[in-house]
Amino acid sequence: MFSRIFCCAMKRSIIFLFMMAMATVSWGQINTEQVLNIGRNALYFEDYILSIQYFNQVIKSKPFLAEPYFYRGVAKINLEDYPGAETDASLAIERNPFIVDAYQVRGIARQNQGKFAEAIEDYNAGLRLNPEEKRFMLNRAVCQAQLRRYDEARCSYDTLLTMDPRNDRAYLGLAHMQLAQHDTVAALKSIDKSIELSKNNATAYVMRAEVQSRAKNFEAALADMDEAIKLEPHYAGYFVNRAFMKYNLDDYYGAMADFDYAIGLDPASIEAHFNRALLLSEVGDTGKAIDDFNYVLRSDPQNFMAIYNRANLYFRTAQYRKAVADYTTIIEKYPEFEAGYMARGEAKRKMGDMRGGNADYDRALAIFRRKKTHVSTFNPLEIEATAAIKKAEQRALTGEDEPESAEEIMNRFNTLLTVAPENPVKPEYANKTRGRIQNTSVDIEPEPMFVLAYASRDNKLNGMTYYMKEIADVNDTHMLPATLSLTSGSLPMSEDEIGQRFASIDYYNGLLSTSQPRAVDYFARGIDHLLVKNPVGAVADANRAIALSPDLTVAYFLRADAHYLQYRMERAQGAAEAAATEKPLPGETLLHRSEDAALLSMVVDDLNEVLARSPRNVYAHFNRGYAYLLMGDYTSAISSFTRAIELKPDLGEAYYNRGLLYLRLGNKQAGVPDMSKAGELGILPSYNVLKRMNN
Repeated sequence: MFSRIFCCAMKRSIIFLFMMAMATVSWGQINTEQVLNIGRNALYFEDYILSIQYFNQVIKSKPFLAEPYFYRGVAKINLEDYPGAETDASLAIERNPFIVDAYQVRGIARQNQGKFAEAIEDYNAGLRLNPEEKRFMLNRAVCQAQLRRYDEARCSYDTLLTMDPRNDRAYLGLAHMQLAQHDTVAALKSIDKSIELSKNNATAYVMRAEVQSRAKNFEAALADMDEAIKLEPHYAGYFVNRAFMKYNLDDYYGAMADFDYAIGLDPASIEAHFNRALLLSEVGDTGKAIDDFNYVLRSDPQNFMAIYNRANLYFRTAQYRKAVADYTTIIEKYPEFEAGYMARGEAKRKMGDMRGGNADYDRALAIFRRKKTHVSTFNPLEIEATAAIKKAEQRALTGEDEPESAEEIMNRFNTLLTVAPENPVKPEYANKTRGRIQNTSVDIEPEPMFVLAYASRDNKLNGMTYYMKEIADVNDTHMLPATLSLTSGSLPMSEDEIGQRFASIDYYNGLLSTSQPRAVDYFARGIDHLLVKNPVGAVADANRAIALSPDLTVAYFLRADAHYLQYRMERAQGAAEAAATEKPLPGETLLHRSEDAALLSMVVDDLNEVLARSPRNVYAHFNRGYAYLLMGDYTSAISSFTRAIELKPDLGEAYYNRGLLYLRLGNKQAGVPDMSKAGELGILPSYNVLKRMNN
């Protein structure tokens, strides 16, 4: 079994979901095909709740079609609604049993529910339809290993590697199985082979780091964690892991820095707060340690170790009343804990409660006499370990996990914890056509454009919101269905918000068909179209608004946003089409580039119209800089970002993007100060860039 010295910090997505081109279906009536296409577009952008709404409309109109059930299952997989995804995949298969992807969706859904035998049946069904589908083979092998059918799993891996000897993920899955069989030597060879074939899989380095940690070879483990962090620098769990390595190498300062950074990336990480508290306790910073334990207990009130450690810290800092409360919680759970009574009794005596203190001493002595010993033999940690073992065994019976040893679980309670990787070979969804490409190498992204929305998102570190005078002016007219605002990048919407936008579109459809059209009405409907990922409708309404009111500045801003959304969609779909063809035709690639350039030019033209009417519009300057960046015109992009900074010196996003461009151009002297300023203003990725540039 893969050693569990790592504590799982978060459930990472276990699926790579991409969309396969379906057979063309001739649809009549209404706009079923258009609605289905818009739903697929929403999937491209991981807006799963919105996509489900579109697929619901198609299903309501034509429930006999298989495709909307299939795509809705894909969306539910991404939302971790595995039972729902299984049901939808089954409905798709009932309507069309020849959709290979549907068997994979259902197999993945079942696999995530621990239904490994049923998942194997789906993968076998998919292989009957497509005998050379490697992902079916890989996922089937993982399921077979989970069921401890090791001979079958080994046969599946051998078959896959015979077909594809350079499949690095197959070697990683084989290593996972070998570790489960306690063959560490063979597992290391398999991991090494996986890394040899692909040096861009962070999971392989994390897996090898864990094996090295078991052997107490912490320097080698640290080197592997460094590589993993270079590949996936935004995963907080890796920094918790690396802190564990540094702690065991007596690099307390480095360990503390990694815990701090992990919390910066994921402020809700219980593991990072808990481990930092342990380290703070060890170095004597009890106040901050208590704060971290308090955070852990707000999220997990039953965390026994946090309560126990906090009780000791309260006692150490003479906060006896709080210490008594925590010791009482422990004793209520473990009434035979002699040392707990002794500690609580001492805390009561320190408070002046001699009677209560003596009573606790008497209880402790009574337990000692009953056990005929003078030394505390009761260890609540062992009880916790036993309970955890039973729980793990139960998970194993249902196929969800394998049991941990008492030693491993005790290590989880008694040492600085690190984050366990999930199964290194996660079920993959076939991807002949993809809405997005997940780069295995590090890909630093610039801060996105500012877009119009009916909800705002402030910077969580400095509370900054984004004010634009033209938006305030249109809000003051009270002619919009909601308060318009500006946000950095698009925001996900709840089901209620999505419903509101559709209802608003219906309202304006009726209004504009029965009354004298107004520019603000077209503008408002255009915003709705933009928010539900319908850029064509947004552009059309922006054009109508501008025709009626050429000086309506926000309408040009809306049209720029819509053209940018069109650009993103065409890029995503172009990437998907290229991925579906092993050798894309050069002419097709050039055509997509030409279309992309035209859309970006439209974005720039619209923003120039905004700036002609509002020369000090910070966000128009920033967005124009972003468009120039995408066009490869770095000189113009830097100029636009610089102007935005001049107008708004606390715009961290502009410093960050300009710094990226300076660094891309090799100007470290200018780029590093910009990154530093961006980090100061709350753009957290800046620190990762700085660290990498200064190594």
